[in-house]
Amino acid sequence: MPSDVLPPIAILGAGSMGGAILHGLVGSGLAAGGVTVTNRSAAKAAALASLDGVTSIALEHQPSGNADAAARADIVLVGVKPALTPDLLREIAPVLRPGTIVVSLAAGVTIDTFESILGPQVAVLRSMPNTPAVVGKGVTGLAPGTTATAADVAVVRRLFETCGVVVELPESQIDALSTISGSGPAYVFLFVEELARAAVAKGFSEADARLMAEHTFIGASALLDETREDPAELRRRVTSPKGTTERAIAVFQDRLRGAFDEATDAALARARELAAGG
Repeated sequence: MPSDVLPPIAILGAGSMGGAILHGLVGSGLAAGGVTVTNRSAAKAAALASLDGVTSIALEHQPSGNADAAARADIVLVGVKPALTPDLLREIAPVLRPGTIVVSLAAGVTIDTFESILGPQVAVLRSMPNTPAVVGKGVTGLAPGTTATAADVAVVRRLFETCGVVVELPESQIDALSTISGSGPAYVFLFVEELARAAVAKGFSEADARLMAEHTFIGASALLDETREDPAELRRRVTSPKGTTERAIAVFQDRLRGAFDEATDAALARARELAAGG
């Protein structure tokens, strides 16, 4: 198989995030080895069955579907809920071939949990994608386990790059990444909400306020993406000396710098509480 295409893949629990990755894979044309996906319900499985190169299994009709899918895959993505993950790993462990790559999509489940159940014959990586992966604009953090090789990381990176960009990092940084790219879309949506609210307070209709706020963020993000300029430089170009934007930016800078530190620190503290079972 050419190096630019991907080997057979299984996505166990193709919910919203697994489904987003699936659509990225299908759209990329790189999944030449085929993709097998599992869902509990026949309705969810049927919704994915028409995708090119995809075998979709409903566990309610094929209870052994997770093990069946894992047995014929070179890369297995585990996308079930964190509480269900250990049982799923015990189910698939006996059928995994040596050298299989297992990738966690389960928030809060450690590499050690995966490796202790699956053993040293497979490579484990922990990932943390974010929701814009649904539209091919995701950020995925990717942390290798103790037996994952550079080649393993490279092939999984290629997989996730079908739905966005990838940041490689040690597992110890996964929680910190979650406070930036993981929670980050919610921060952006909050800013859109607040800008629209301010517009309504200045007399605009809710429809016009939302249109202005949303497309200001969409347009600014597109400009940043298209030009690849430093955001500080793009901000300076909008900010005329002694002008209205400069006055507004001064207010934001006075209040936001500490707020971002405080907010992401709070998110990190909560991530650590959750990891500790709190």
